[in-house]
Amino acid sequence: MDREQAHALMLEHTPSESLRRHMLNVETAMRAYARHWAAQGEAADEETYAVAGLLHDFDYEQHPDEHPAWGVAYLREHTDTPPEVLDAILGHAAFTGTPRTTLLSKTLFAVDELTGLVQAAALVRPDRDVRGVELSSLKKRFKNRAFAAGVNREEVVQGAEELGMDLDEHFQRVLMALQGAAA
Repeated sequence: MDREQAHALMLEHTPSESLRRHMLNVETAMRAYARHWAAQGEAADEETYAVAGLLHDFDYEQHPDEHPAWGVAYLREHTDTPPEVLDAILGHAAFTGTPRTTLLSKTLFAVDELTGLVQAAALVRPDRDVRGVELSSLKKRFKNRAFAAGVNREEVVQGAEELGMDLDEHFQRVLMALQGAAA
């Protein structure tokens, strides 16, 4: 499974533009983290991280009650998606009980909810441009539970902890990744 195949599969199974945008944002954050981990000497293949980001919610709209198990079963049966990507997809949904034992799975869990917060922060700006979102504003919005109420703050904190990363550094890394992609 390469990025082109994952992107085509995501488009085929995901009709809404907002969920597609979310998965593209997660892909972007995953790529940035793969580069970060590789620079730290970790084995982190950027393409693998990208595929996990693109596919983690591809089944959500059509199979919300079975997500992500339906998607993983589909990928096992119809594609050559690597097992570590399948485990990461299962692990990004805390309710599955799938342990996050790899850096890939921990990273996917950590960036998933946070990208939603960054996107929401961009959408309330007059220009709707993520490049104008500042870290201080993002942190303030994070503390306001009424803002982007669907973002699970506990999972954002837990994700940073699982990565062994300071929350501010995690915010900055994801924000910079999304701003860089927008540029």
